[in-house]
Amino acid sequence: MGSIGEPNGHIELPDKNDPAIQLVVADQDEIIAQQEGNSIEWRGALSKEAYLRREVHLASTALTEDGGLTCWALVYQPSPDRKRQVLCGCETIRKKALVSRDGKVEETTAHGIGSVFCPPEFRGKGYAGRMMSDLGKRLQSWQAEESRRVLFTVLFSDIGKKFYARNGWQPFPSSHVSLVPTTDSIQGLPPVSLLNSEDLVELCNIDEKLIRNRMTRSAQSTRSEVALVPDISAIRWHHCREEFVANELFGRHPDIKGAVTGDVGSRVWCYWTRVYTNPREESPNTLHILRLVVEDESISDFAPATAEGVARQKGSQTVSAMASLLVTAQDEAITWDMKKVQIWNPTSTTLAAVQLLDDKAAVQHRESESIASLRWHGEGSWEEVDWICNEKYGWC
Repeated sequence: MGSIGEPNGHIELPDKNDPAIQLVVADQDEIIAQQEGNSIEWRGALSKEAYLRREVHLASTALTEDGGLTCWALVYQPSPDRKRQVLCGCETIRKKALVSRDGKVEETTAHGIGSVFCPPEFRGKGYAGRMMSDLGKRLQSWQAEESRRVLFTVLFSDIGKKFYARNGWQPFPSSHVSLVPTTDSIQGLPPVSLLNSEDLVELCNIDEKLIRNRMTRSAQSTRSEVALVPDISAIRWHHCREEFVANELFGRHPDIKGAVTGDVGSRVWCYWTRVYTNPREESPNTLHILRLVVEDESISDFAPATAEGVARQKGSQTVSAMASLLVTAQDEAITWDMKKVQIWNPTSTTLAAVQLLDDKAAVQHRESESIASLRWHGEGSWEEVDWICNEKYGWC
C-alpha cells in the first residue's frame, strides 16, 4: 500500500470505506492546497499565480459570496491528534432553479458541482467515488430553505459519462453547434444593438418570466421539467471570469457582452463569454453563447433541433434575427482572438440560423467533455425529467 506523508511519519492509504474518512467543508489551507494541485490542469492560459488570484476573485461574485460557494474535502483523520489529510475535493455553487411538475412551477435551490479533483498520488483508490456518494446525500438538504427544497443537482463531466452516472448524476443531452468566425457578410439581416453589462439586468428579469410562463404551460405534463435560472448573478459570474483572464492577458477586458435585435415583445437576444484555453493544448479559444432568448412566446420552444424543425423555420424572421446576432458574435470572436463561436443544445430555430451562415454546420454530440449530468432528488425517476434551457450559462 502507499503512504500519506505527515510531520510525525507516515500512514498507509486507507480503504475508501474506512470510518475515519469523512466529507467536510474545507478550511482555507485545504482550499489553497486543492487549488494549487488542480491549477496544472485547469489554469488554461493563466499562470499558476494568476489562476490562484482568479479563484479568490470569483469567490467574491454575487453568485458565490455569502455562502454561495462551498468548498468540500474528503479527509482522512484516524485520530484527533493527527492533522486531517485531504484525499480529494470539489466545489458546489448554489443556484436558483425552477421545477415544473404536478400542475405548478416551484422555485427551488439547486447546486452545481465543479472542480472535482483528486491528487495523482491518491487516484485509483475509489476516493472520488466515495466523495461523490457522500456529497450526493449531503446536497439533498444543503442550504435549502423549507419552501425551496433541493430537488436536483448538476455537474458537467470532462471524464465521459460513466463515472458520475455510477454515482447518481445521469448524463443528459450534451450537444453543440459551432461557427468559425469570418468577415464574410450576408445581406438583408436585421440591425442589432450591442449589450453592455448594465443592459443585462432587465433582459435577465424578462427571460426568467418567460421561462416561468413556458414551464407553467407545460406543468400539466406527466413529466417534470427543470431549469437553472439565467439570472444576472449567473451571467455575471461568467463575465467576471472572462474579464479577469482578459485583463491578465491583454491589460484590458471586453465591454460588449451580447446583442439584441427586434422590437419589444418580439425581440431576440443573446449573451456570450470568451474562454481562453491553454495555448499548449489543442482546444481553441471559444466564444460561447451563454444564453439565446426569443421573446415571442408563440415562437420559442425547448425541443432539440431536428431536420424537420429546421426546414419549418427556414426563412422566418426569428431565424434572420438569430443569424444577425451570431454574425455580431463572430465579429467579437475575431476581435478577441476566438477561433470558434459555439452554442449548446440548439433548437431547430437556432440550427436554422447557424446554417443560414454556414450550410455545412451540424450538431455535434459530446461524449467526453462538458457532459451535462443531473441527479434528481424529487419524486419519481430521473428518466421522467426534462432539463430545459440547458445552455452554457449553467456550466460551472
